[in-house]
Amino acid sequence: MSSNEGGSPSSGDSRSAVVVGAGIGGLTAAVALRRIGWHVTVLERAPVIAAVGAGLSLWPNAVRALALLDLDEAVASHAVSAVIRGNMRNPNGRWVRHAHPSDVKVLVVHRADLHQVLRDALPQEVLRTDATVVAVTEKGGEKNGVQDRVTVTYESQGARHEVTADLVVAADGIDSAIRRQLWPDHPVPRFQRRTIWRGVTEPDGVWPITESLTLGRGAQFGLLPLTDHRVYWFLVVNADQPGRRYGDEHAEVRRRVDGWHDPIPALVEATRPDRVLHNDNFDLDPLSTFVHDHTILLGDAAHAMTPDLGQGGCQAIEDAVVLADALRTNADLTGALASYDQQRRSRAQAVAAAARQSNARNSNDSAVAYAMTNLVAQLMPQGLWRKLTAEWSTWTPPTALRTGSSRRRP
Repeated sequence: MSSNEGGSPSSGDSRSAVVVGAGIGGLTAAVALRRIGWHVTVLERAPVIAAVGAGLSLWPNAVRALALLDLDEAVASHAVSAVIRGNMRNPNGRWVRHAHPSDVKVLVVHRADLHQVLRDALPQEVLRTDATVVAVTEKGGEKNGVQDRVTVTYESQGARHEVTADLVVAADGIDSAIRRQLWPDHPVPRFQRRTIWRGVTEPDGVWPITESLTLGRGAQFGLLPLTDHRVYWFLVVNADQPGRRYGDEHAEVRRRVDGWHDPIPALVEATRPDRVLHNDNFDLDPLSTFVHDHTILLGDAAHAMTPDLGQGGCQAIEDAVVLADALRTNADLTGALASYDQQRRSRAQAVAAAARQSNARNSNDSAVAYAMTNLVAQLMPQGLWRKLTAEWSTWTPPTALRTGSSRRRP
């Protein structure tokens, strides 16, 4: 069974886009594209979008991008301001470094809350769940002054459907099916020999807390405050191979942090076992382009990176506003996508490379490397510390979207 749902949403002055993937990047792109007048359809393969995930740090660069979409205040109402790279300790509790007033602050938000804010900014009919994309068909060039369009074929409830648009935004994650189809020669995601557990405590399970990062040899434990007196925590350790899982992930984390300073063991205990997430650290080698005719890659599909810099979600949000800005300021679609490609590849791939380097440093579990890490953290002047930790958060978004803002600004 087949149905064609293309219709004519791009007729007249309105253009249309299909966004594949309803994650943070995909939904932000949908909001941004609708802001510049585009008709948007979001296809999500999950049958139901559940409130899953753990914490997420939004650095100032991402907050600025959200502000252009008038979403910063809504996000802030679900977030807590914290210093993510200030307080540092050893597993025995000895302080390596204390936070300073000039340290960069981030907004810590539960991923599910951020996701809900983005969904609330979109009409319900924009999002189609249980939609698994099986093919993207492109026809490059122009005929009789009209640019060719792109057809997305997807399966839903046992039937095959098609939707046609001017642009496809592939925001379908690190294992992007669209990237595999249109960039078949690109290497598969690369395992970076690290694995991570994440969790969120129950409200008032352990409270109050001081945000901190605890440095072990080849291991790190971070804890950050969330709203409702919850705590987001993560444990990153070295791993020889991907895919190893444990019958009781909660118990495995307890075992690995046994004897570490308070409140780390208590935080794990205050977390429901079914809410402990375990993922391996993969990233992508650099792509030569994020654009294939009228299909673009966005977020992890384009530049998946290790979580060491906390910039994965932030870069996807940046992608979304740069894409909308490029489309708004370039009448020619090909030129707009070339602009998006040039701006985002140089920026996101540099961040991904820095994250990979940080991952390599953090995975060095030799006694000498561990001692040097502690010594550098202790002795580095505050000005240099801030410069290094703020390096990727100073980015400012393009301004064209601001002219369409519905909220008054000073």
